[in-house]
Amino acid sequence: MPDCCTPGDFDLLFNARQAASDARAYRRSGLDAESRRIVEAVRRLLPHAFTVLEIGGGIGAIQLELLRAGASRATNVELSPGYEPTAAALIAEAGVEGRVERRLADFVAEAPTVGAADAVILQRVVCCYPHVDELVTAAARHAGSMLVLTFPVDRWWMGLPVALVNLWPLLRGSKFRVFVHPTRAVVGAAEREGLRLVDRRKGLIWQMLVLTREGIAA
Repeated sequence: MPDCCTPGDFDLLFNARQAASDARAYRRSGLDAESRRIVEAVRRLLPHAFTVLEIGGGIGAIQLELLRAGASRATNVELSPGYEPTAAALIAEAGVEGRVERRLADFVAEAPTVGAADAVILQRVVCCYPHVDELVTAAARHAGSMLVLTFPVDRWWMGLPVALVNLWPLLRGSKFRVFVHPTRAVVGAAEREGLRLVDRRKGLIWQMLVLTREGIAA
């Protein structure tokens, strides 16, 4: 499998400046609407004392809210180091230092060393990774009960805005790119690991999929 990107490639967009902006918004207003829907989906399907693995969770706001809602532990696997100081500050403010593990790694490359969790979350991560099958397969294998993903809807007209978004990193010499992966490829990779699609919420650009193991009520 060819290399995806280096941390420096991701730092072009996902850096300390972005982390500070995200933290200000979270401290001021709480989670955004999409993040709230993710939290609600996990809370609806899982009992108390569940565990969380978020891939590319940024400052970790979703994890903090799930810890408040009954999660026992949370793990974040992040490729960009720029989020770490801000995330550490938020963890300390919430008083959950002993319940959050943050790792700097390419999740696909380091998946064998990452523990499974009841809920695995990828918010706007699928679109940042070129090898969709490898990413979703690894995430699904770690999902003990459910997998939640948000990523762009594969509409025919998305090619132009994505090309425009990708122009800036191209001009900056970065290998980072945004991708619009087919929904069927995402669902298929998860289903091959024993998950089933129980909920899909589709907007103009973004969609949210919830997949669960057998026995988890939708």
